Amino acid sequence: MSRGITAIVIHCADTPTTMDIGAEEIRRWHKERGWDDIGYHYVIRRDGSLEFGRDESVAGAHVAGHNAHSIGICLVGGKVGADFTRQQWACLDALVKDIAGRYPGAQVCGHHDLDQGKQCPQFDARAWWNR
Repeated sequence: MSRGITAIVIHCADTPTTMDIGAEEIRRWHKERGWDDIGYHYVIRRDGSLEFGRDESVAGAHVAGHNAHSIGICLVGGKVGADFTRQQWACLDALVKDIAGRYPGAQVCGHHDLDQGKQCPQFDARAWWNR
């Protein structure tokens, strides 16, 4: 069942470069906050590995007011700005191309584009995608 995806939202975990975590750790953190599951649909680890969070058919919990019609992607890192690895950038590029191909018209943006109180993902996701 389609959720009418209109946005692909890029996030960061706000973790230091030395901290290699993935979907399992983020899921645990989110559940400790009382959430049902991890808020994101995808997590990209420091080595560029893609891990799955919520199924795309299920609304995420990653950007208030926009979850029903968006897909959430989290890059591990971001504590020191856009310090993501070459492998993460390559995985992000391939993943966003895949999602955008399945949801034509979905706009790529950063969490901060939809919530002015956030700095995540520490780079201009719209400019990155439109490069």
